[in-house]
Amino acid sequence: MRSWADPMRCPRNPWNSARTPPVLQDAAATLSDAMTSPKSPRKRISAGWYVAGFLIAMITAAAAILLVWPQLLGWQRELPFTQIISFRLVMLIGVGVALIAGLALILVSRQTRALFGGMTVVLLVTALSLGGLLLSRGYNASVPPTGAADAVRVLTWNTLGNEPGSPTIAQLAIDYDVDVLMLPETTEDMGMEIAGLLREAGKPMWVLSHSGAPGYRAAETTLLVSAELGEYEVTEALGDTSVLATVVAVPKNGEGPTLVAAHPVAPVPEQMSHWRDDLTWLSTVCTGDAIVAGDFNATLDHLVGLEDSSVSGAVLGGCRDAALDAGSAALGTWTSGRPPALVPAIDHVMYTPTWKVTGFEVITREDRSGSDHRPVFAELTRA
Repeated sequence: MRSWADPMRCPRNPWNSARTPPVLQDAAATLSDAMTSPKSPRKRISAGWYVAGFLIAMITAAAAILLVWPQLLGWQRELPFTQIISFRLVMLIGVGVALIAGLALILVSRQTRALFGGMTVVLLVTALSLGGLLLSRGYNASVPPTGAADAVRVLTWNTLGNEPGSPTIAQLAIDYDVDVLMLPETTEDMGMEIAGLLREAGKPMWVLSHSGAPGYRAAETTLLVSAELGEYEVTEALGDTSVLATVVAVPKNGEGPTLVAAHPVAPVPEQMSHWRDDLTWLSTVCTGDAIVAGDFNATLDHLVGLEDSSVSGAVLGGCRDAALDAGSAALGTWTSGRPPALVPAIDHVMYTPTWKVTGFEVITREDRSGSDHRPVFAELTRA
């Protein structure tokens, strides 16, 4: 009897190469090679995609500089950049939408990643920079005033030609215990009415007014000063804004700050030269012991380059900005009725380093009172 080890009794291998058809042998060899050989390298992207991507990134960077930081080129007071940089949060939202689109594009394919990757990085840096700028300026709704006896409480409000009416303006001044009331686009007659109501409330005030075009309410500015601060008088020795009126008042006895109720003209195309001149002139009165407030028709971005670099924190001449110091400078004052974060802050209370801000508020309660501007309140105490 033969054992199973006997080759004569072993079963035949049905896949013996001698009996396997050539076609099956070739297929087996191909499969074996595919399983054992390394993967073929992916096809390289043409250099043209990267060159095009670089160009797109450079164009995006140039647009970001021109539209977001024209200050780098000294164009912050030139058309059309003046208008564009006024709306910082709107700009940030637009950049954010573009960034999301860029992120979506780079996920489509390797080619789109090469084409839009650099652009997306530029948009990300731009968004972070804009967000950081707005956060640094601050969104504090208000800084409660201290009520200190030696503080000077300032309120400025462009009334759009007396629109809110004397009772509303006077009540606002009473509620905020105002010592200085600076009212662009407000007539002397309206100022006298307000003063009468304040006198009845136990707050007598001097009324000082100046008009750039008699009979045109928008060209007139009125300043009310508490009798407790002493008697003030208008001076023309320091100059004036070019189109709309600015009131410059000094104490008769020489003791106290110079008060400037400011109203530079708006930066519309036909007035750009006057607007630039007005801001430059305003920077010259921001010196010594001064409080300057009103409708500047300019945001902090527009004022870059007009500051006195020798004064710490100055934004216009030697003046600091109350909103910036209070952490509220990202809240807009025009147009009223719209979210403060979305609109530009063009109404300001500023002061020289002889003062510091101890209270601040962009007042929104009067958004339906008739004016297109919000009142701005600041409490200042001696530094």
